[in-house]
Amino acid sequence: MTIQTLGLATVLMLLVGSACSKKSDTGAEGENTESADMEVSQKTAVDYRSIPFQTITDNTTSLADFDGQVVLLVNVASKCGYTPQYTDLEKLYRSFKDSGFVVIGFPANNFGGQEPGTNAEIIEFCKKTYDISFPIMAKVSVAGDDKHPLFVELTENSSVQGEIKWNFSKMLLDRQGNLISRYDSGVEPLSEKLVGEIRKLL
Repeated sequence: MTIQTLGLATVLMLLVGSACSKKSDTGAEGENTESADMEVSQKTAVDYRSIPFQTITDNTTSLADFDGQVVLLVNVASKCGYTPQYTDLEKLYRSFKDSGFVVIGFPANNFGGQEPGTNAEIIEFCKKTYDISFPIMAKVSVAGDDKHPLFVELTENSSVQGEIKWNFSKMLLDRQGNLISRYDSGVEPLSEKLVGEIRKLL
């Protein structure tokens, strides 16, 4: 009886040990799978600072070229009721450019067809009418199915999401390229609200 009891106990111990071993192996595989999923997610995440776009003189650039500067992105148009904001955008740029601030204009024809010109016509208008010296990019789409990849990321996948609603909307980025805040068309470039936020970031 004693020998039989010992034999049965030994068999039970072996079975329990085998089950624990299998459970431990499964747990390890689960951890490895989760780690792999996280790695894939990190690799496929889009860094909008590296997305290329063209200057109005047809050179390739990206927001990465403006790292270390506070950046104000503005979708501009030549025939809009807000077009006179060019004057104060230029004043804003000249006031803070030596402190590491830049305005970047992106001409877009999405709203009311108010930027119909070619790139050559747009830059001529900006310089002759408003003496613009801040960077102007080639015309892009900032809304709709043909939205430029940069604006896809900024409006759909950034920390401050939402579609651009009209010309002269403004996006403010810090020195590391993070989108900090957005302002509707009616917010004037020299408004206390916008200038105050720029000062905080400089």
